[in-house]
Amino acid sequence: MPIRLAVFDVAGTTVLDDDAVLDAMIAALASDDVHVPRAAVKAAMGMPKPAAIRQLLGPAEPARIGAVDARIERIHHTFVGLVTEHYRRDGSIREADGTTAVFRDLRGAGIRVALDTGFSRDVLDVLLARLGWDSDIVDCSVSSDEVAKGRPHPDLIFRAMQLTGIRSSAEVAKIGDTPVDILEGQAAKCGLVVGVTYGTHSRAELERFGVPLIDRLPELLHLVRAA
Repeated sequence: MPIRLAVFDVAGTTVLDDDAVLDAMIAALASDDVHVPRAAVKAAMGMPKPAAIRQLLGPAEPARIGAVDARIERIHHTFVGLVTEHYRRDGSIREADGTTAVFRDLRGAGIRVALDTGFSRDVLDVLLARLGWDSDIVDCSVSSDEVAKGRPHPDLIFRAMQLTGIRSSAEVAKIGDTPVDILEGQAAKCGLVVGVTYGTHSRAELERFGVPLIDRLPELLHLVRAA
């Protein structure tokens, strides 16, 4: 089947922020006296942020689950404050090279464009406003707090399909820079799953998933045409 919907990750794929998300998460954890290796935080990127925090805190005793939930909420609140302030004010926030042109080329070919993210809606809306990505640029966006399960589960993709009227995931391309982006696309049985090598994870870190990898987003167009 031809590709009729392309679902793009945001930070690290269509938006470059010089590891602002990673840094904000590390700072939010540290604010609650949680100190984990940077590599562990990086491995959790792409997940819904509360789920990432839960993973980084480690398993909790049943009697302490309530306290852990409160701690996760506190750390996530700090993270949201840090990352939204950065997205509003930092001059380094930018789209990945060629992103808007890729969106326009896809839409000009009749392919719908969606964004999905591990961010909550409040963070995503700040970023979309900063970049000026409205309905003239993308057809829809889905945040992790708008679905039952975030990545690596397929719910975000299924919601984007619902919003754009696409019935078969074989007609969907999923593009992202993290392992959980790739696993999400595979879980949804997308017709095309593509990893980008200029985000949080390198080509060497993504090669084990056996999907096409691109070094620049415009390289996606020939993969979509081939599919």
